[in-house]
Formats: sequence, C-alpha cells, structure tokens
Amino acid sequence: MQSILIVEDDIYISDMVANRLQREGFHVLKAFSGTEALLVLASQQPDLILLDLMLPGLSGEEVLPKIQQTPVIIMSAKAEVNDKVQLLLNGAADYVTKPFHLEELVARITVQLRKAQQTEQQQLLTYSDITMDTISHVVTVHEQPIKLTRTEYAILKCLLQHPKQVVTKSQILHVISSDTPDCTESTLKVHISNIRIKLREATGKDYIQAIWGIGFKFENN
Repeated sequence: MQSILIVEDDIYISDMVANRLQREGFHVLKAFSGTEALLVLASQQPDLILLDLMLPGLSGEEVLPKIQQTPVIIMSAKAEVNDKVQLLLNGAADYVTKPFHLEELVARITVQLRKAQQTEQQQLLTYSDITMDTISHVVTVHEQPIKLTRTEYAILKCLLQHPKQVVTKSQILHVISSDTPDCTESTLKVHISNIRIKLREATGKDYIQAIWGIGFKFENN
C-alpha cells in the first residue's frame, strides 16, 4: 500500500484530505508542523508528501529543501506565479492552490506516483537474481552486495540493458569506452571472467554465456 504524508496544520483540511485518500486505498501519515514532518521523515519513507507552506515552527519553504527523493505537492493559498515558480525550482513536483477540488488533488497525486514509479524502474536494472541500482551503483545478487571494479560494473550494466539478446564485443567496447577507455578486446575476456566468478560466488550459478566469435549473453536461468 502506498503511503502519503500530509503536512497541514489546519485539522479540517488535513482530515478532509486524509479521508479521501484512505478511500482511494492509500495509507495516510499526518504532521501538523514542519518540525513534526521532519520527525516523521526520520523514521518513515512515504511515497509522496502533501506540504502546506504556512506551518507553525519550520515553514513549508524551510522543510522542502530537506526532503530528498520523495515527490512533494505543495498545497497553499499563495497564488502568485512567482511563488509557484520558485517552489517548483526548489524541488516541488507540483503545486495546488487552496481551495482545491479533491478530485484534482487525487489526479495530481496519481500522476506524480506514476512518474516516481517509472523513474524507479529506470533506475533499477535486473536479470534473474541480479539487481543494479544505477544511481547508487550498488549491485546485488540474490540480495547479496558484490564489489565490482569500474570496468566490470560498466560491462555488467551493458549486459543488463540488453538482457535477452547477444551483445557483441564491439558493442560492449563502444558503450563502455567513455568510462573505461583502458578496456580492449584482449582484456574484455578477463573482465567478463572476473564478473562470472563474482556472480557465481554469490549463488553458485553461471549467469553469462560466451557466444563464440560474437559476444556475450545471459544464460537462461
């Protein structure tokens, strides 16, 4: 169940929005001040945040820069274009002006959650037990992290981007050339061998198959 944090000091508005979101199937968290919002975020990671600006303690403008990797929709009575532009430039995903229709708010939430899901899917490359986070550069096999060199990471990323097809040696060398210019056709086999060993040590399975004279592909695990 996706969760939404409502940061709103007006109890009537908070309850009204919360009730509607719960009917839509969301788990709702609440905070009534900027300070309380940061306390909630220190222990929980909602999928989206609805943030009022006029809050006791820390204002919404002060809270916004402290929120990382979570879409924020501003809910405010401020209607000036300059205010909206500045908040959007400072990291807000969207802005709704009070008073607003709940149907519009739900639609905007749906759009932002869809965008976040698409971004997450683009961030993660997977095949069988292998997962690569292209933002943190963490690679796990069967949920076990493995350490790769820069060249090994670039090669594995290239293979993960084409998980169902043979990737030729020249394709791999071309794709990784900007990051790892030291890799040549003669050393590519060595790097592939090292990747195989590290993946095998994690699960005991072979993942990469050599296609003689052409390139490499994933085994049908």
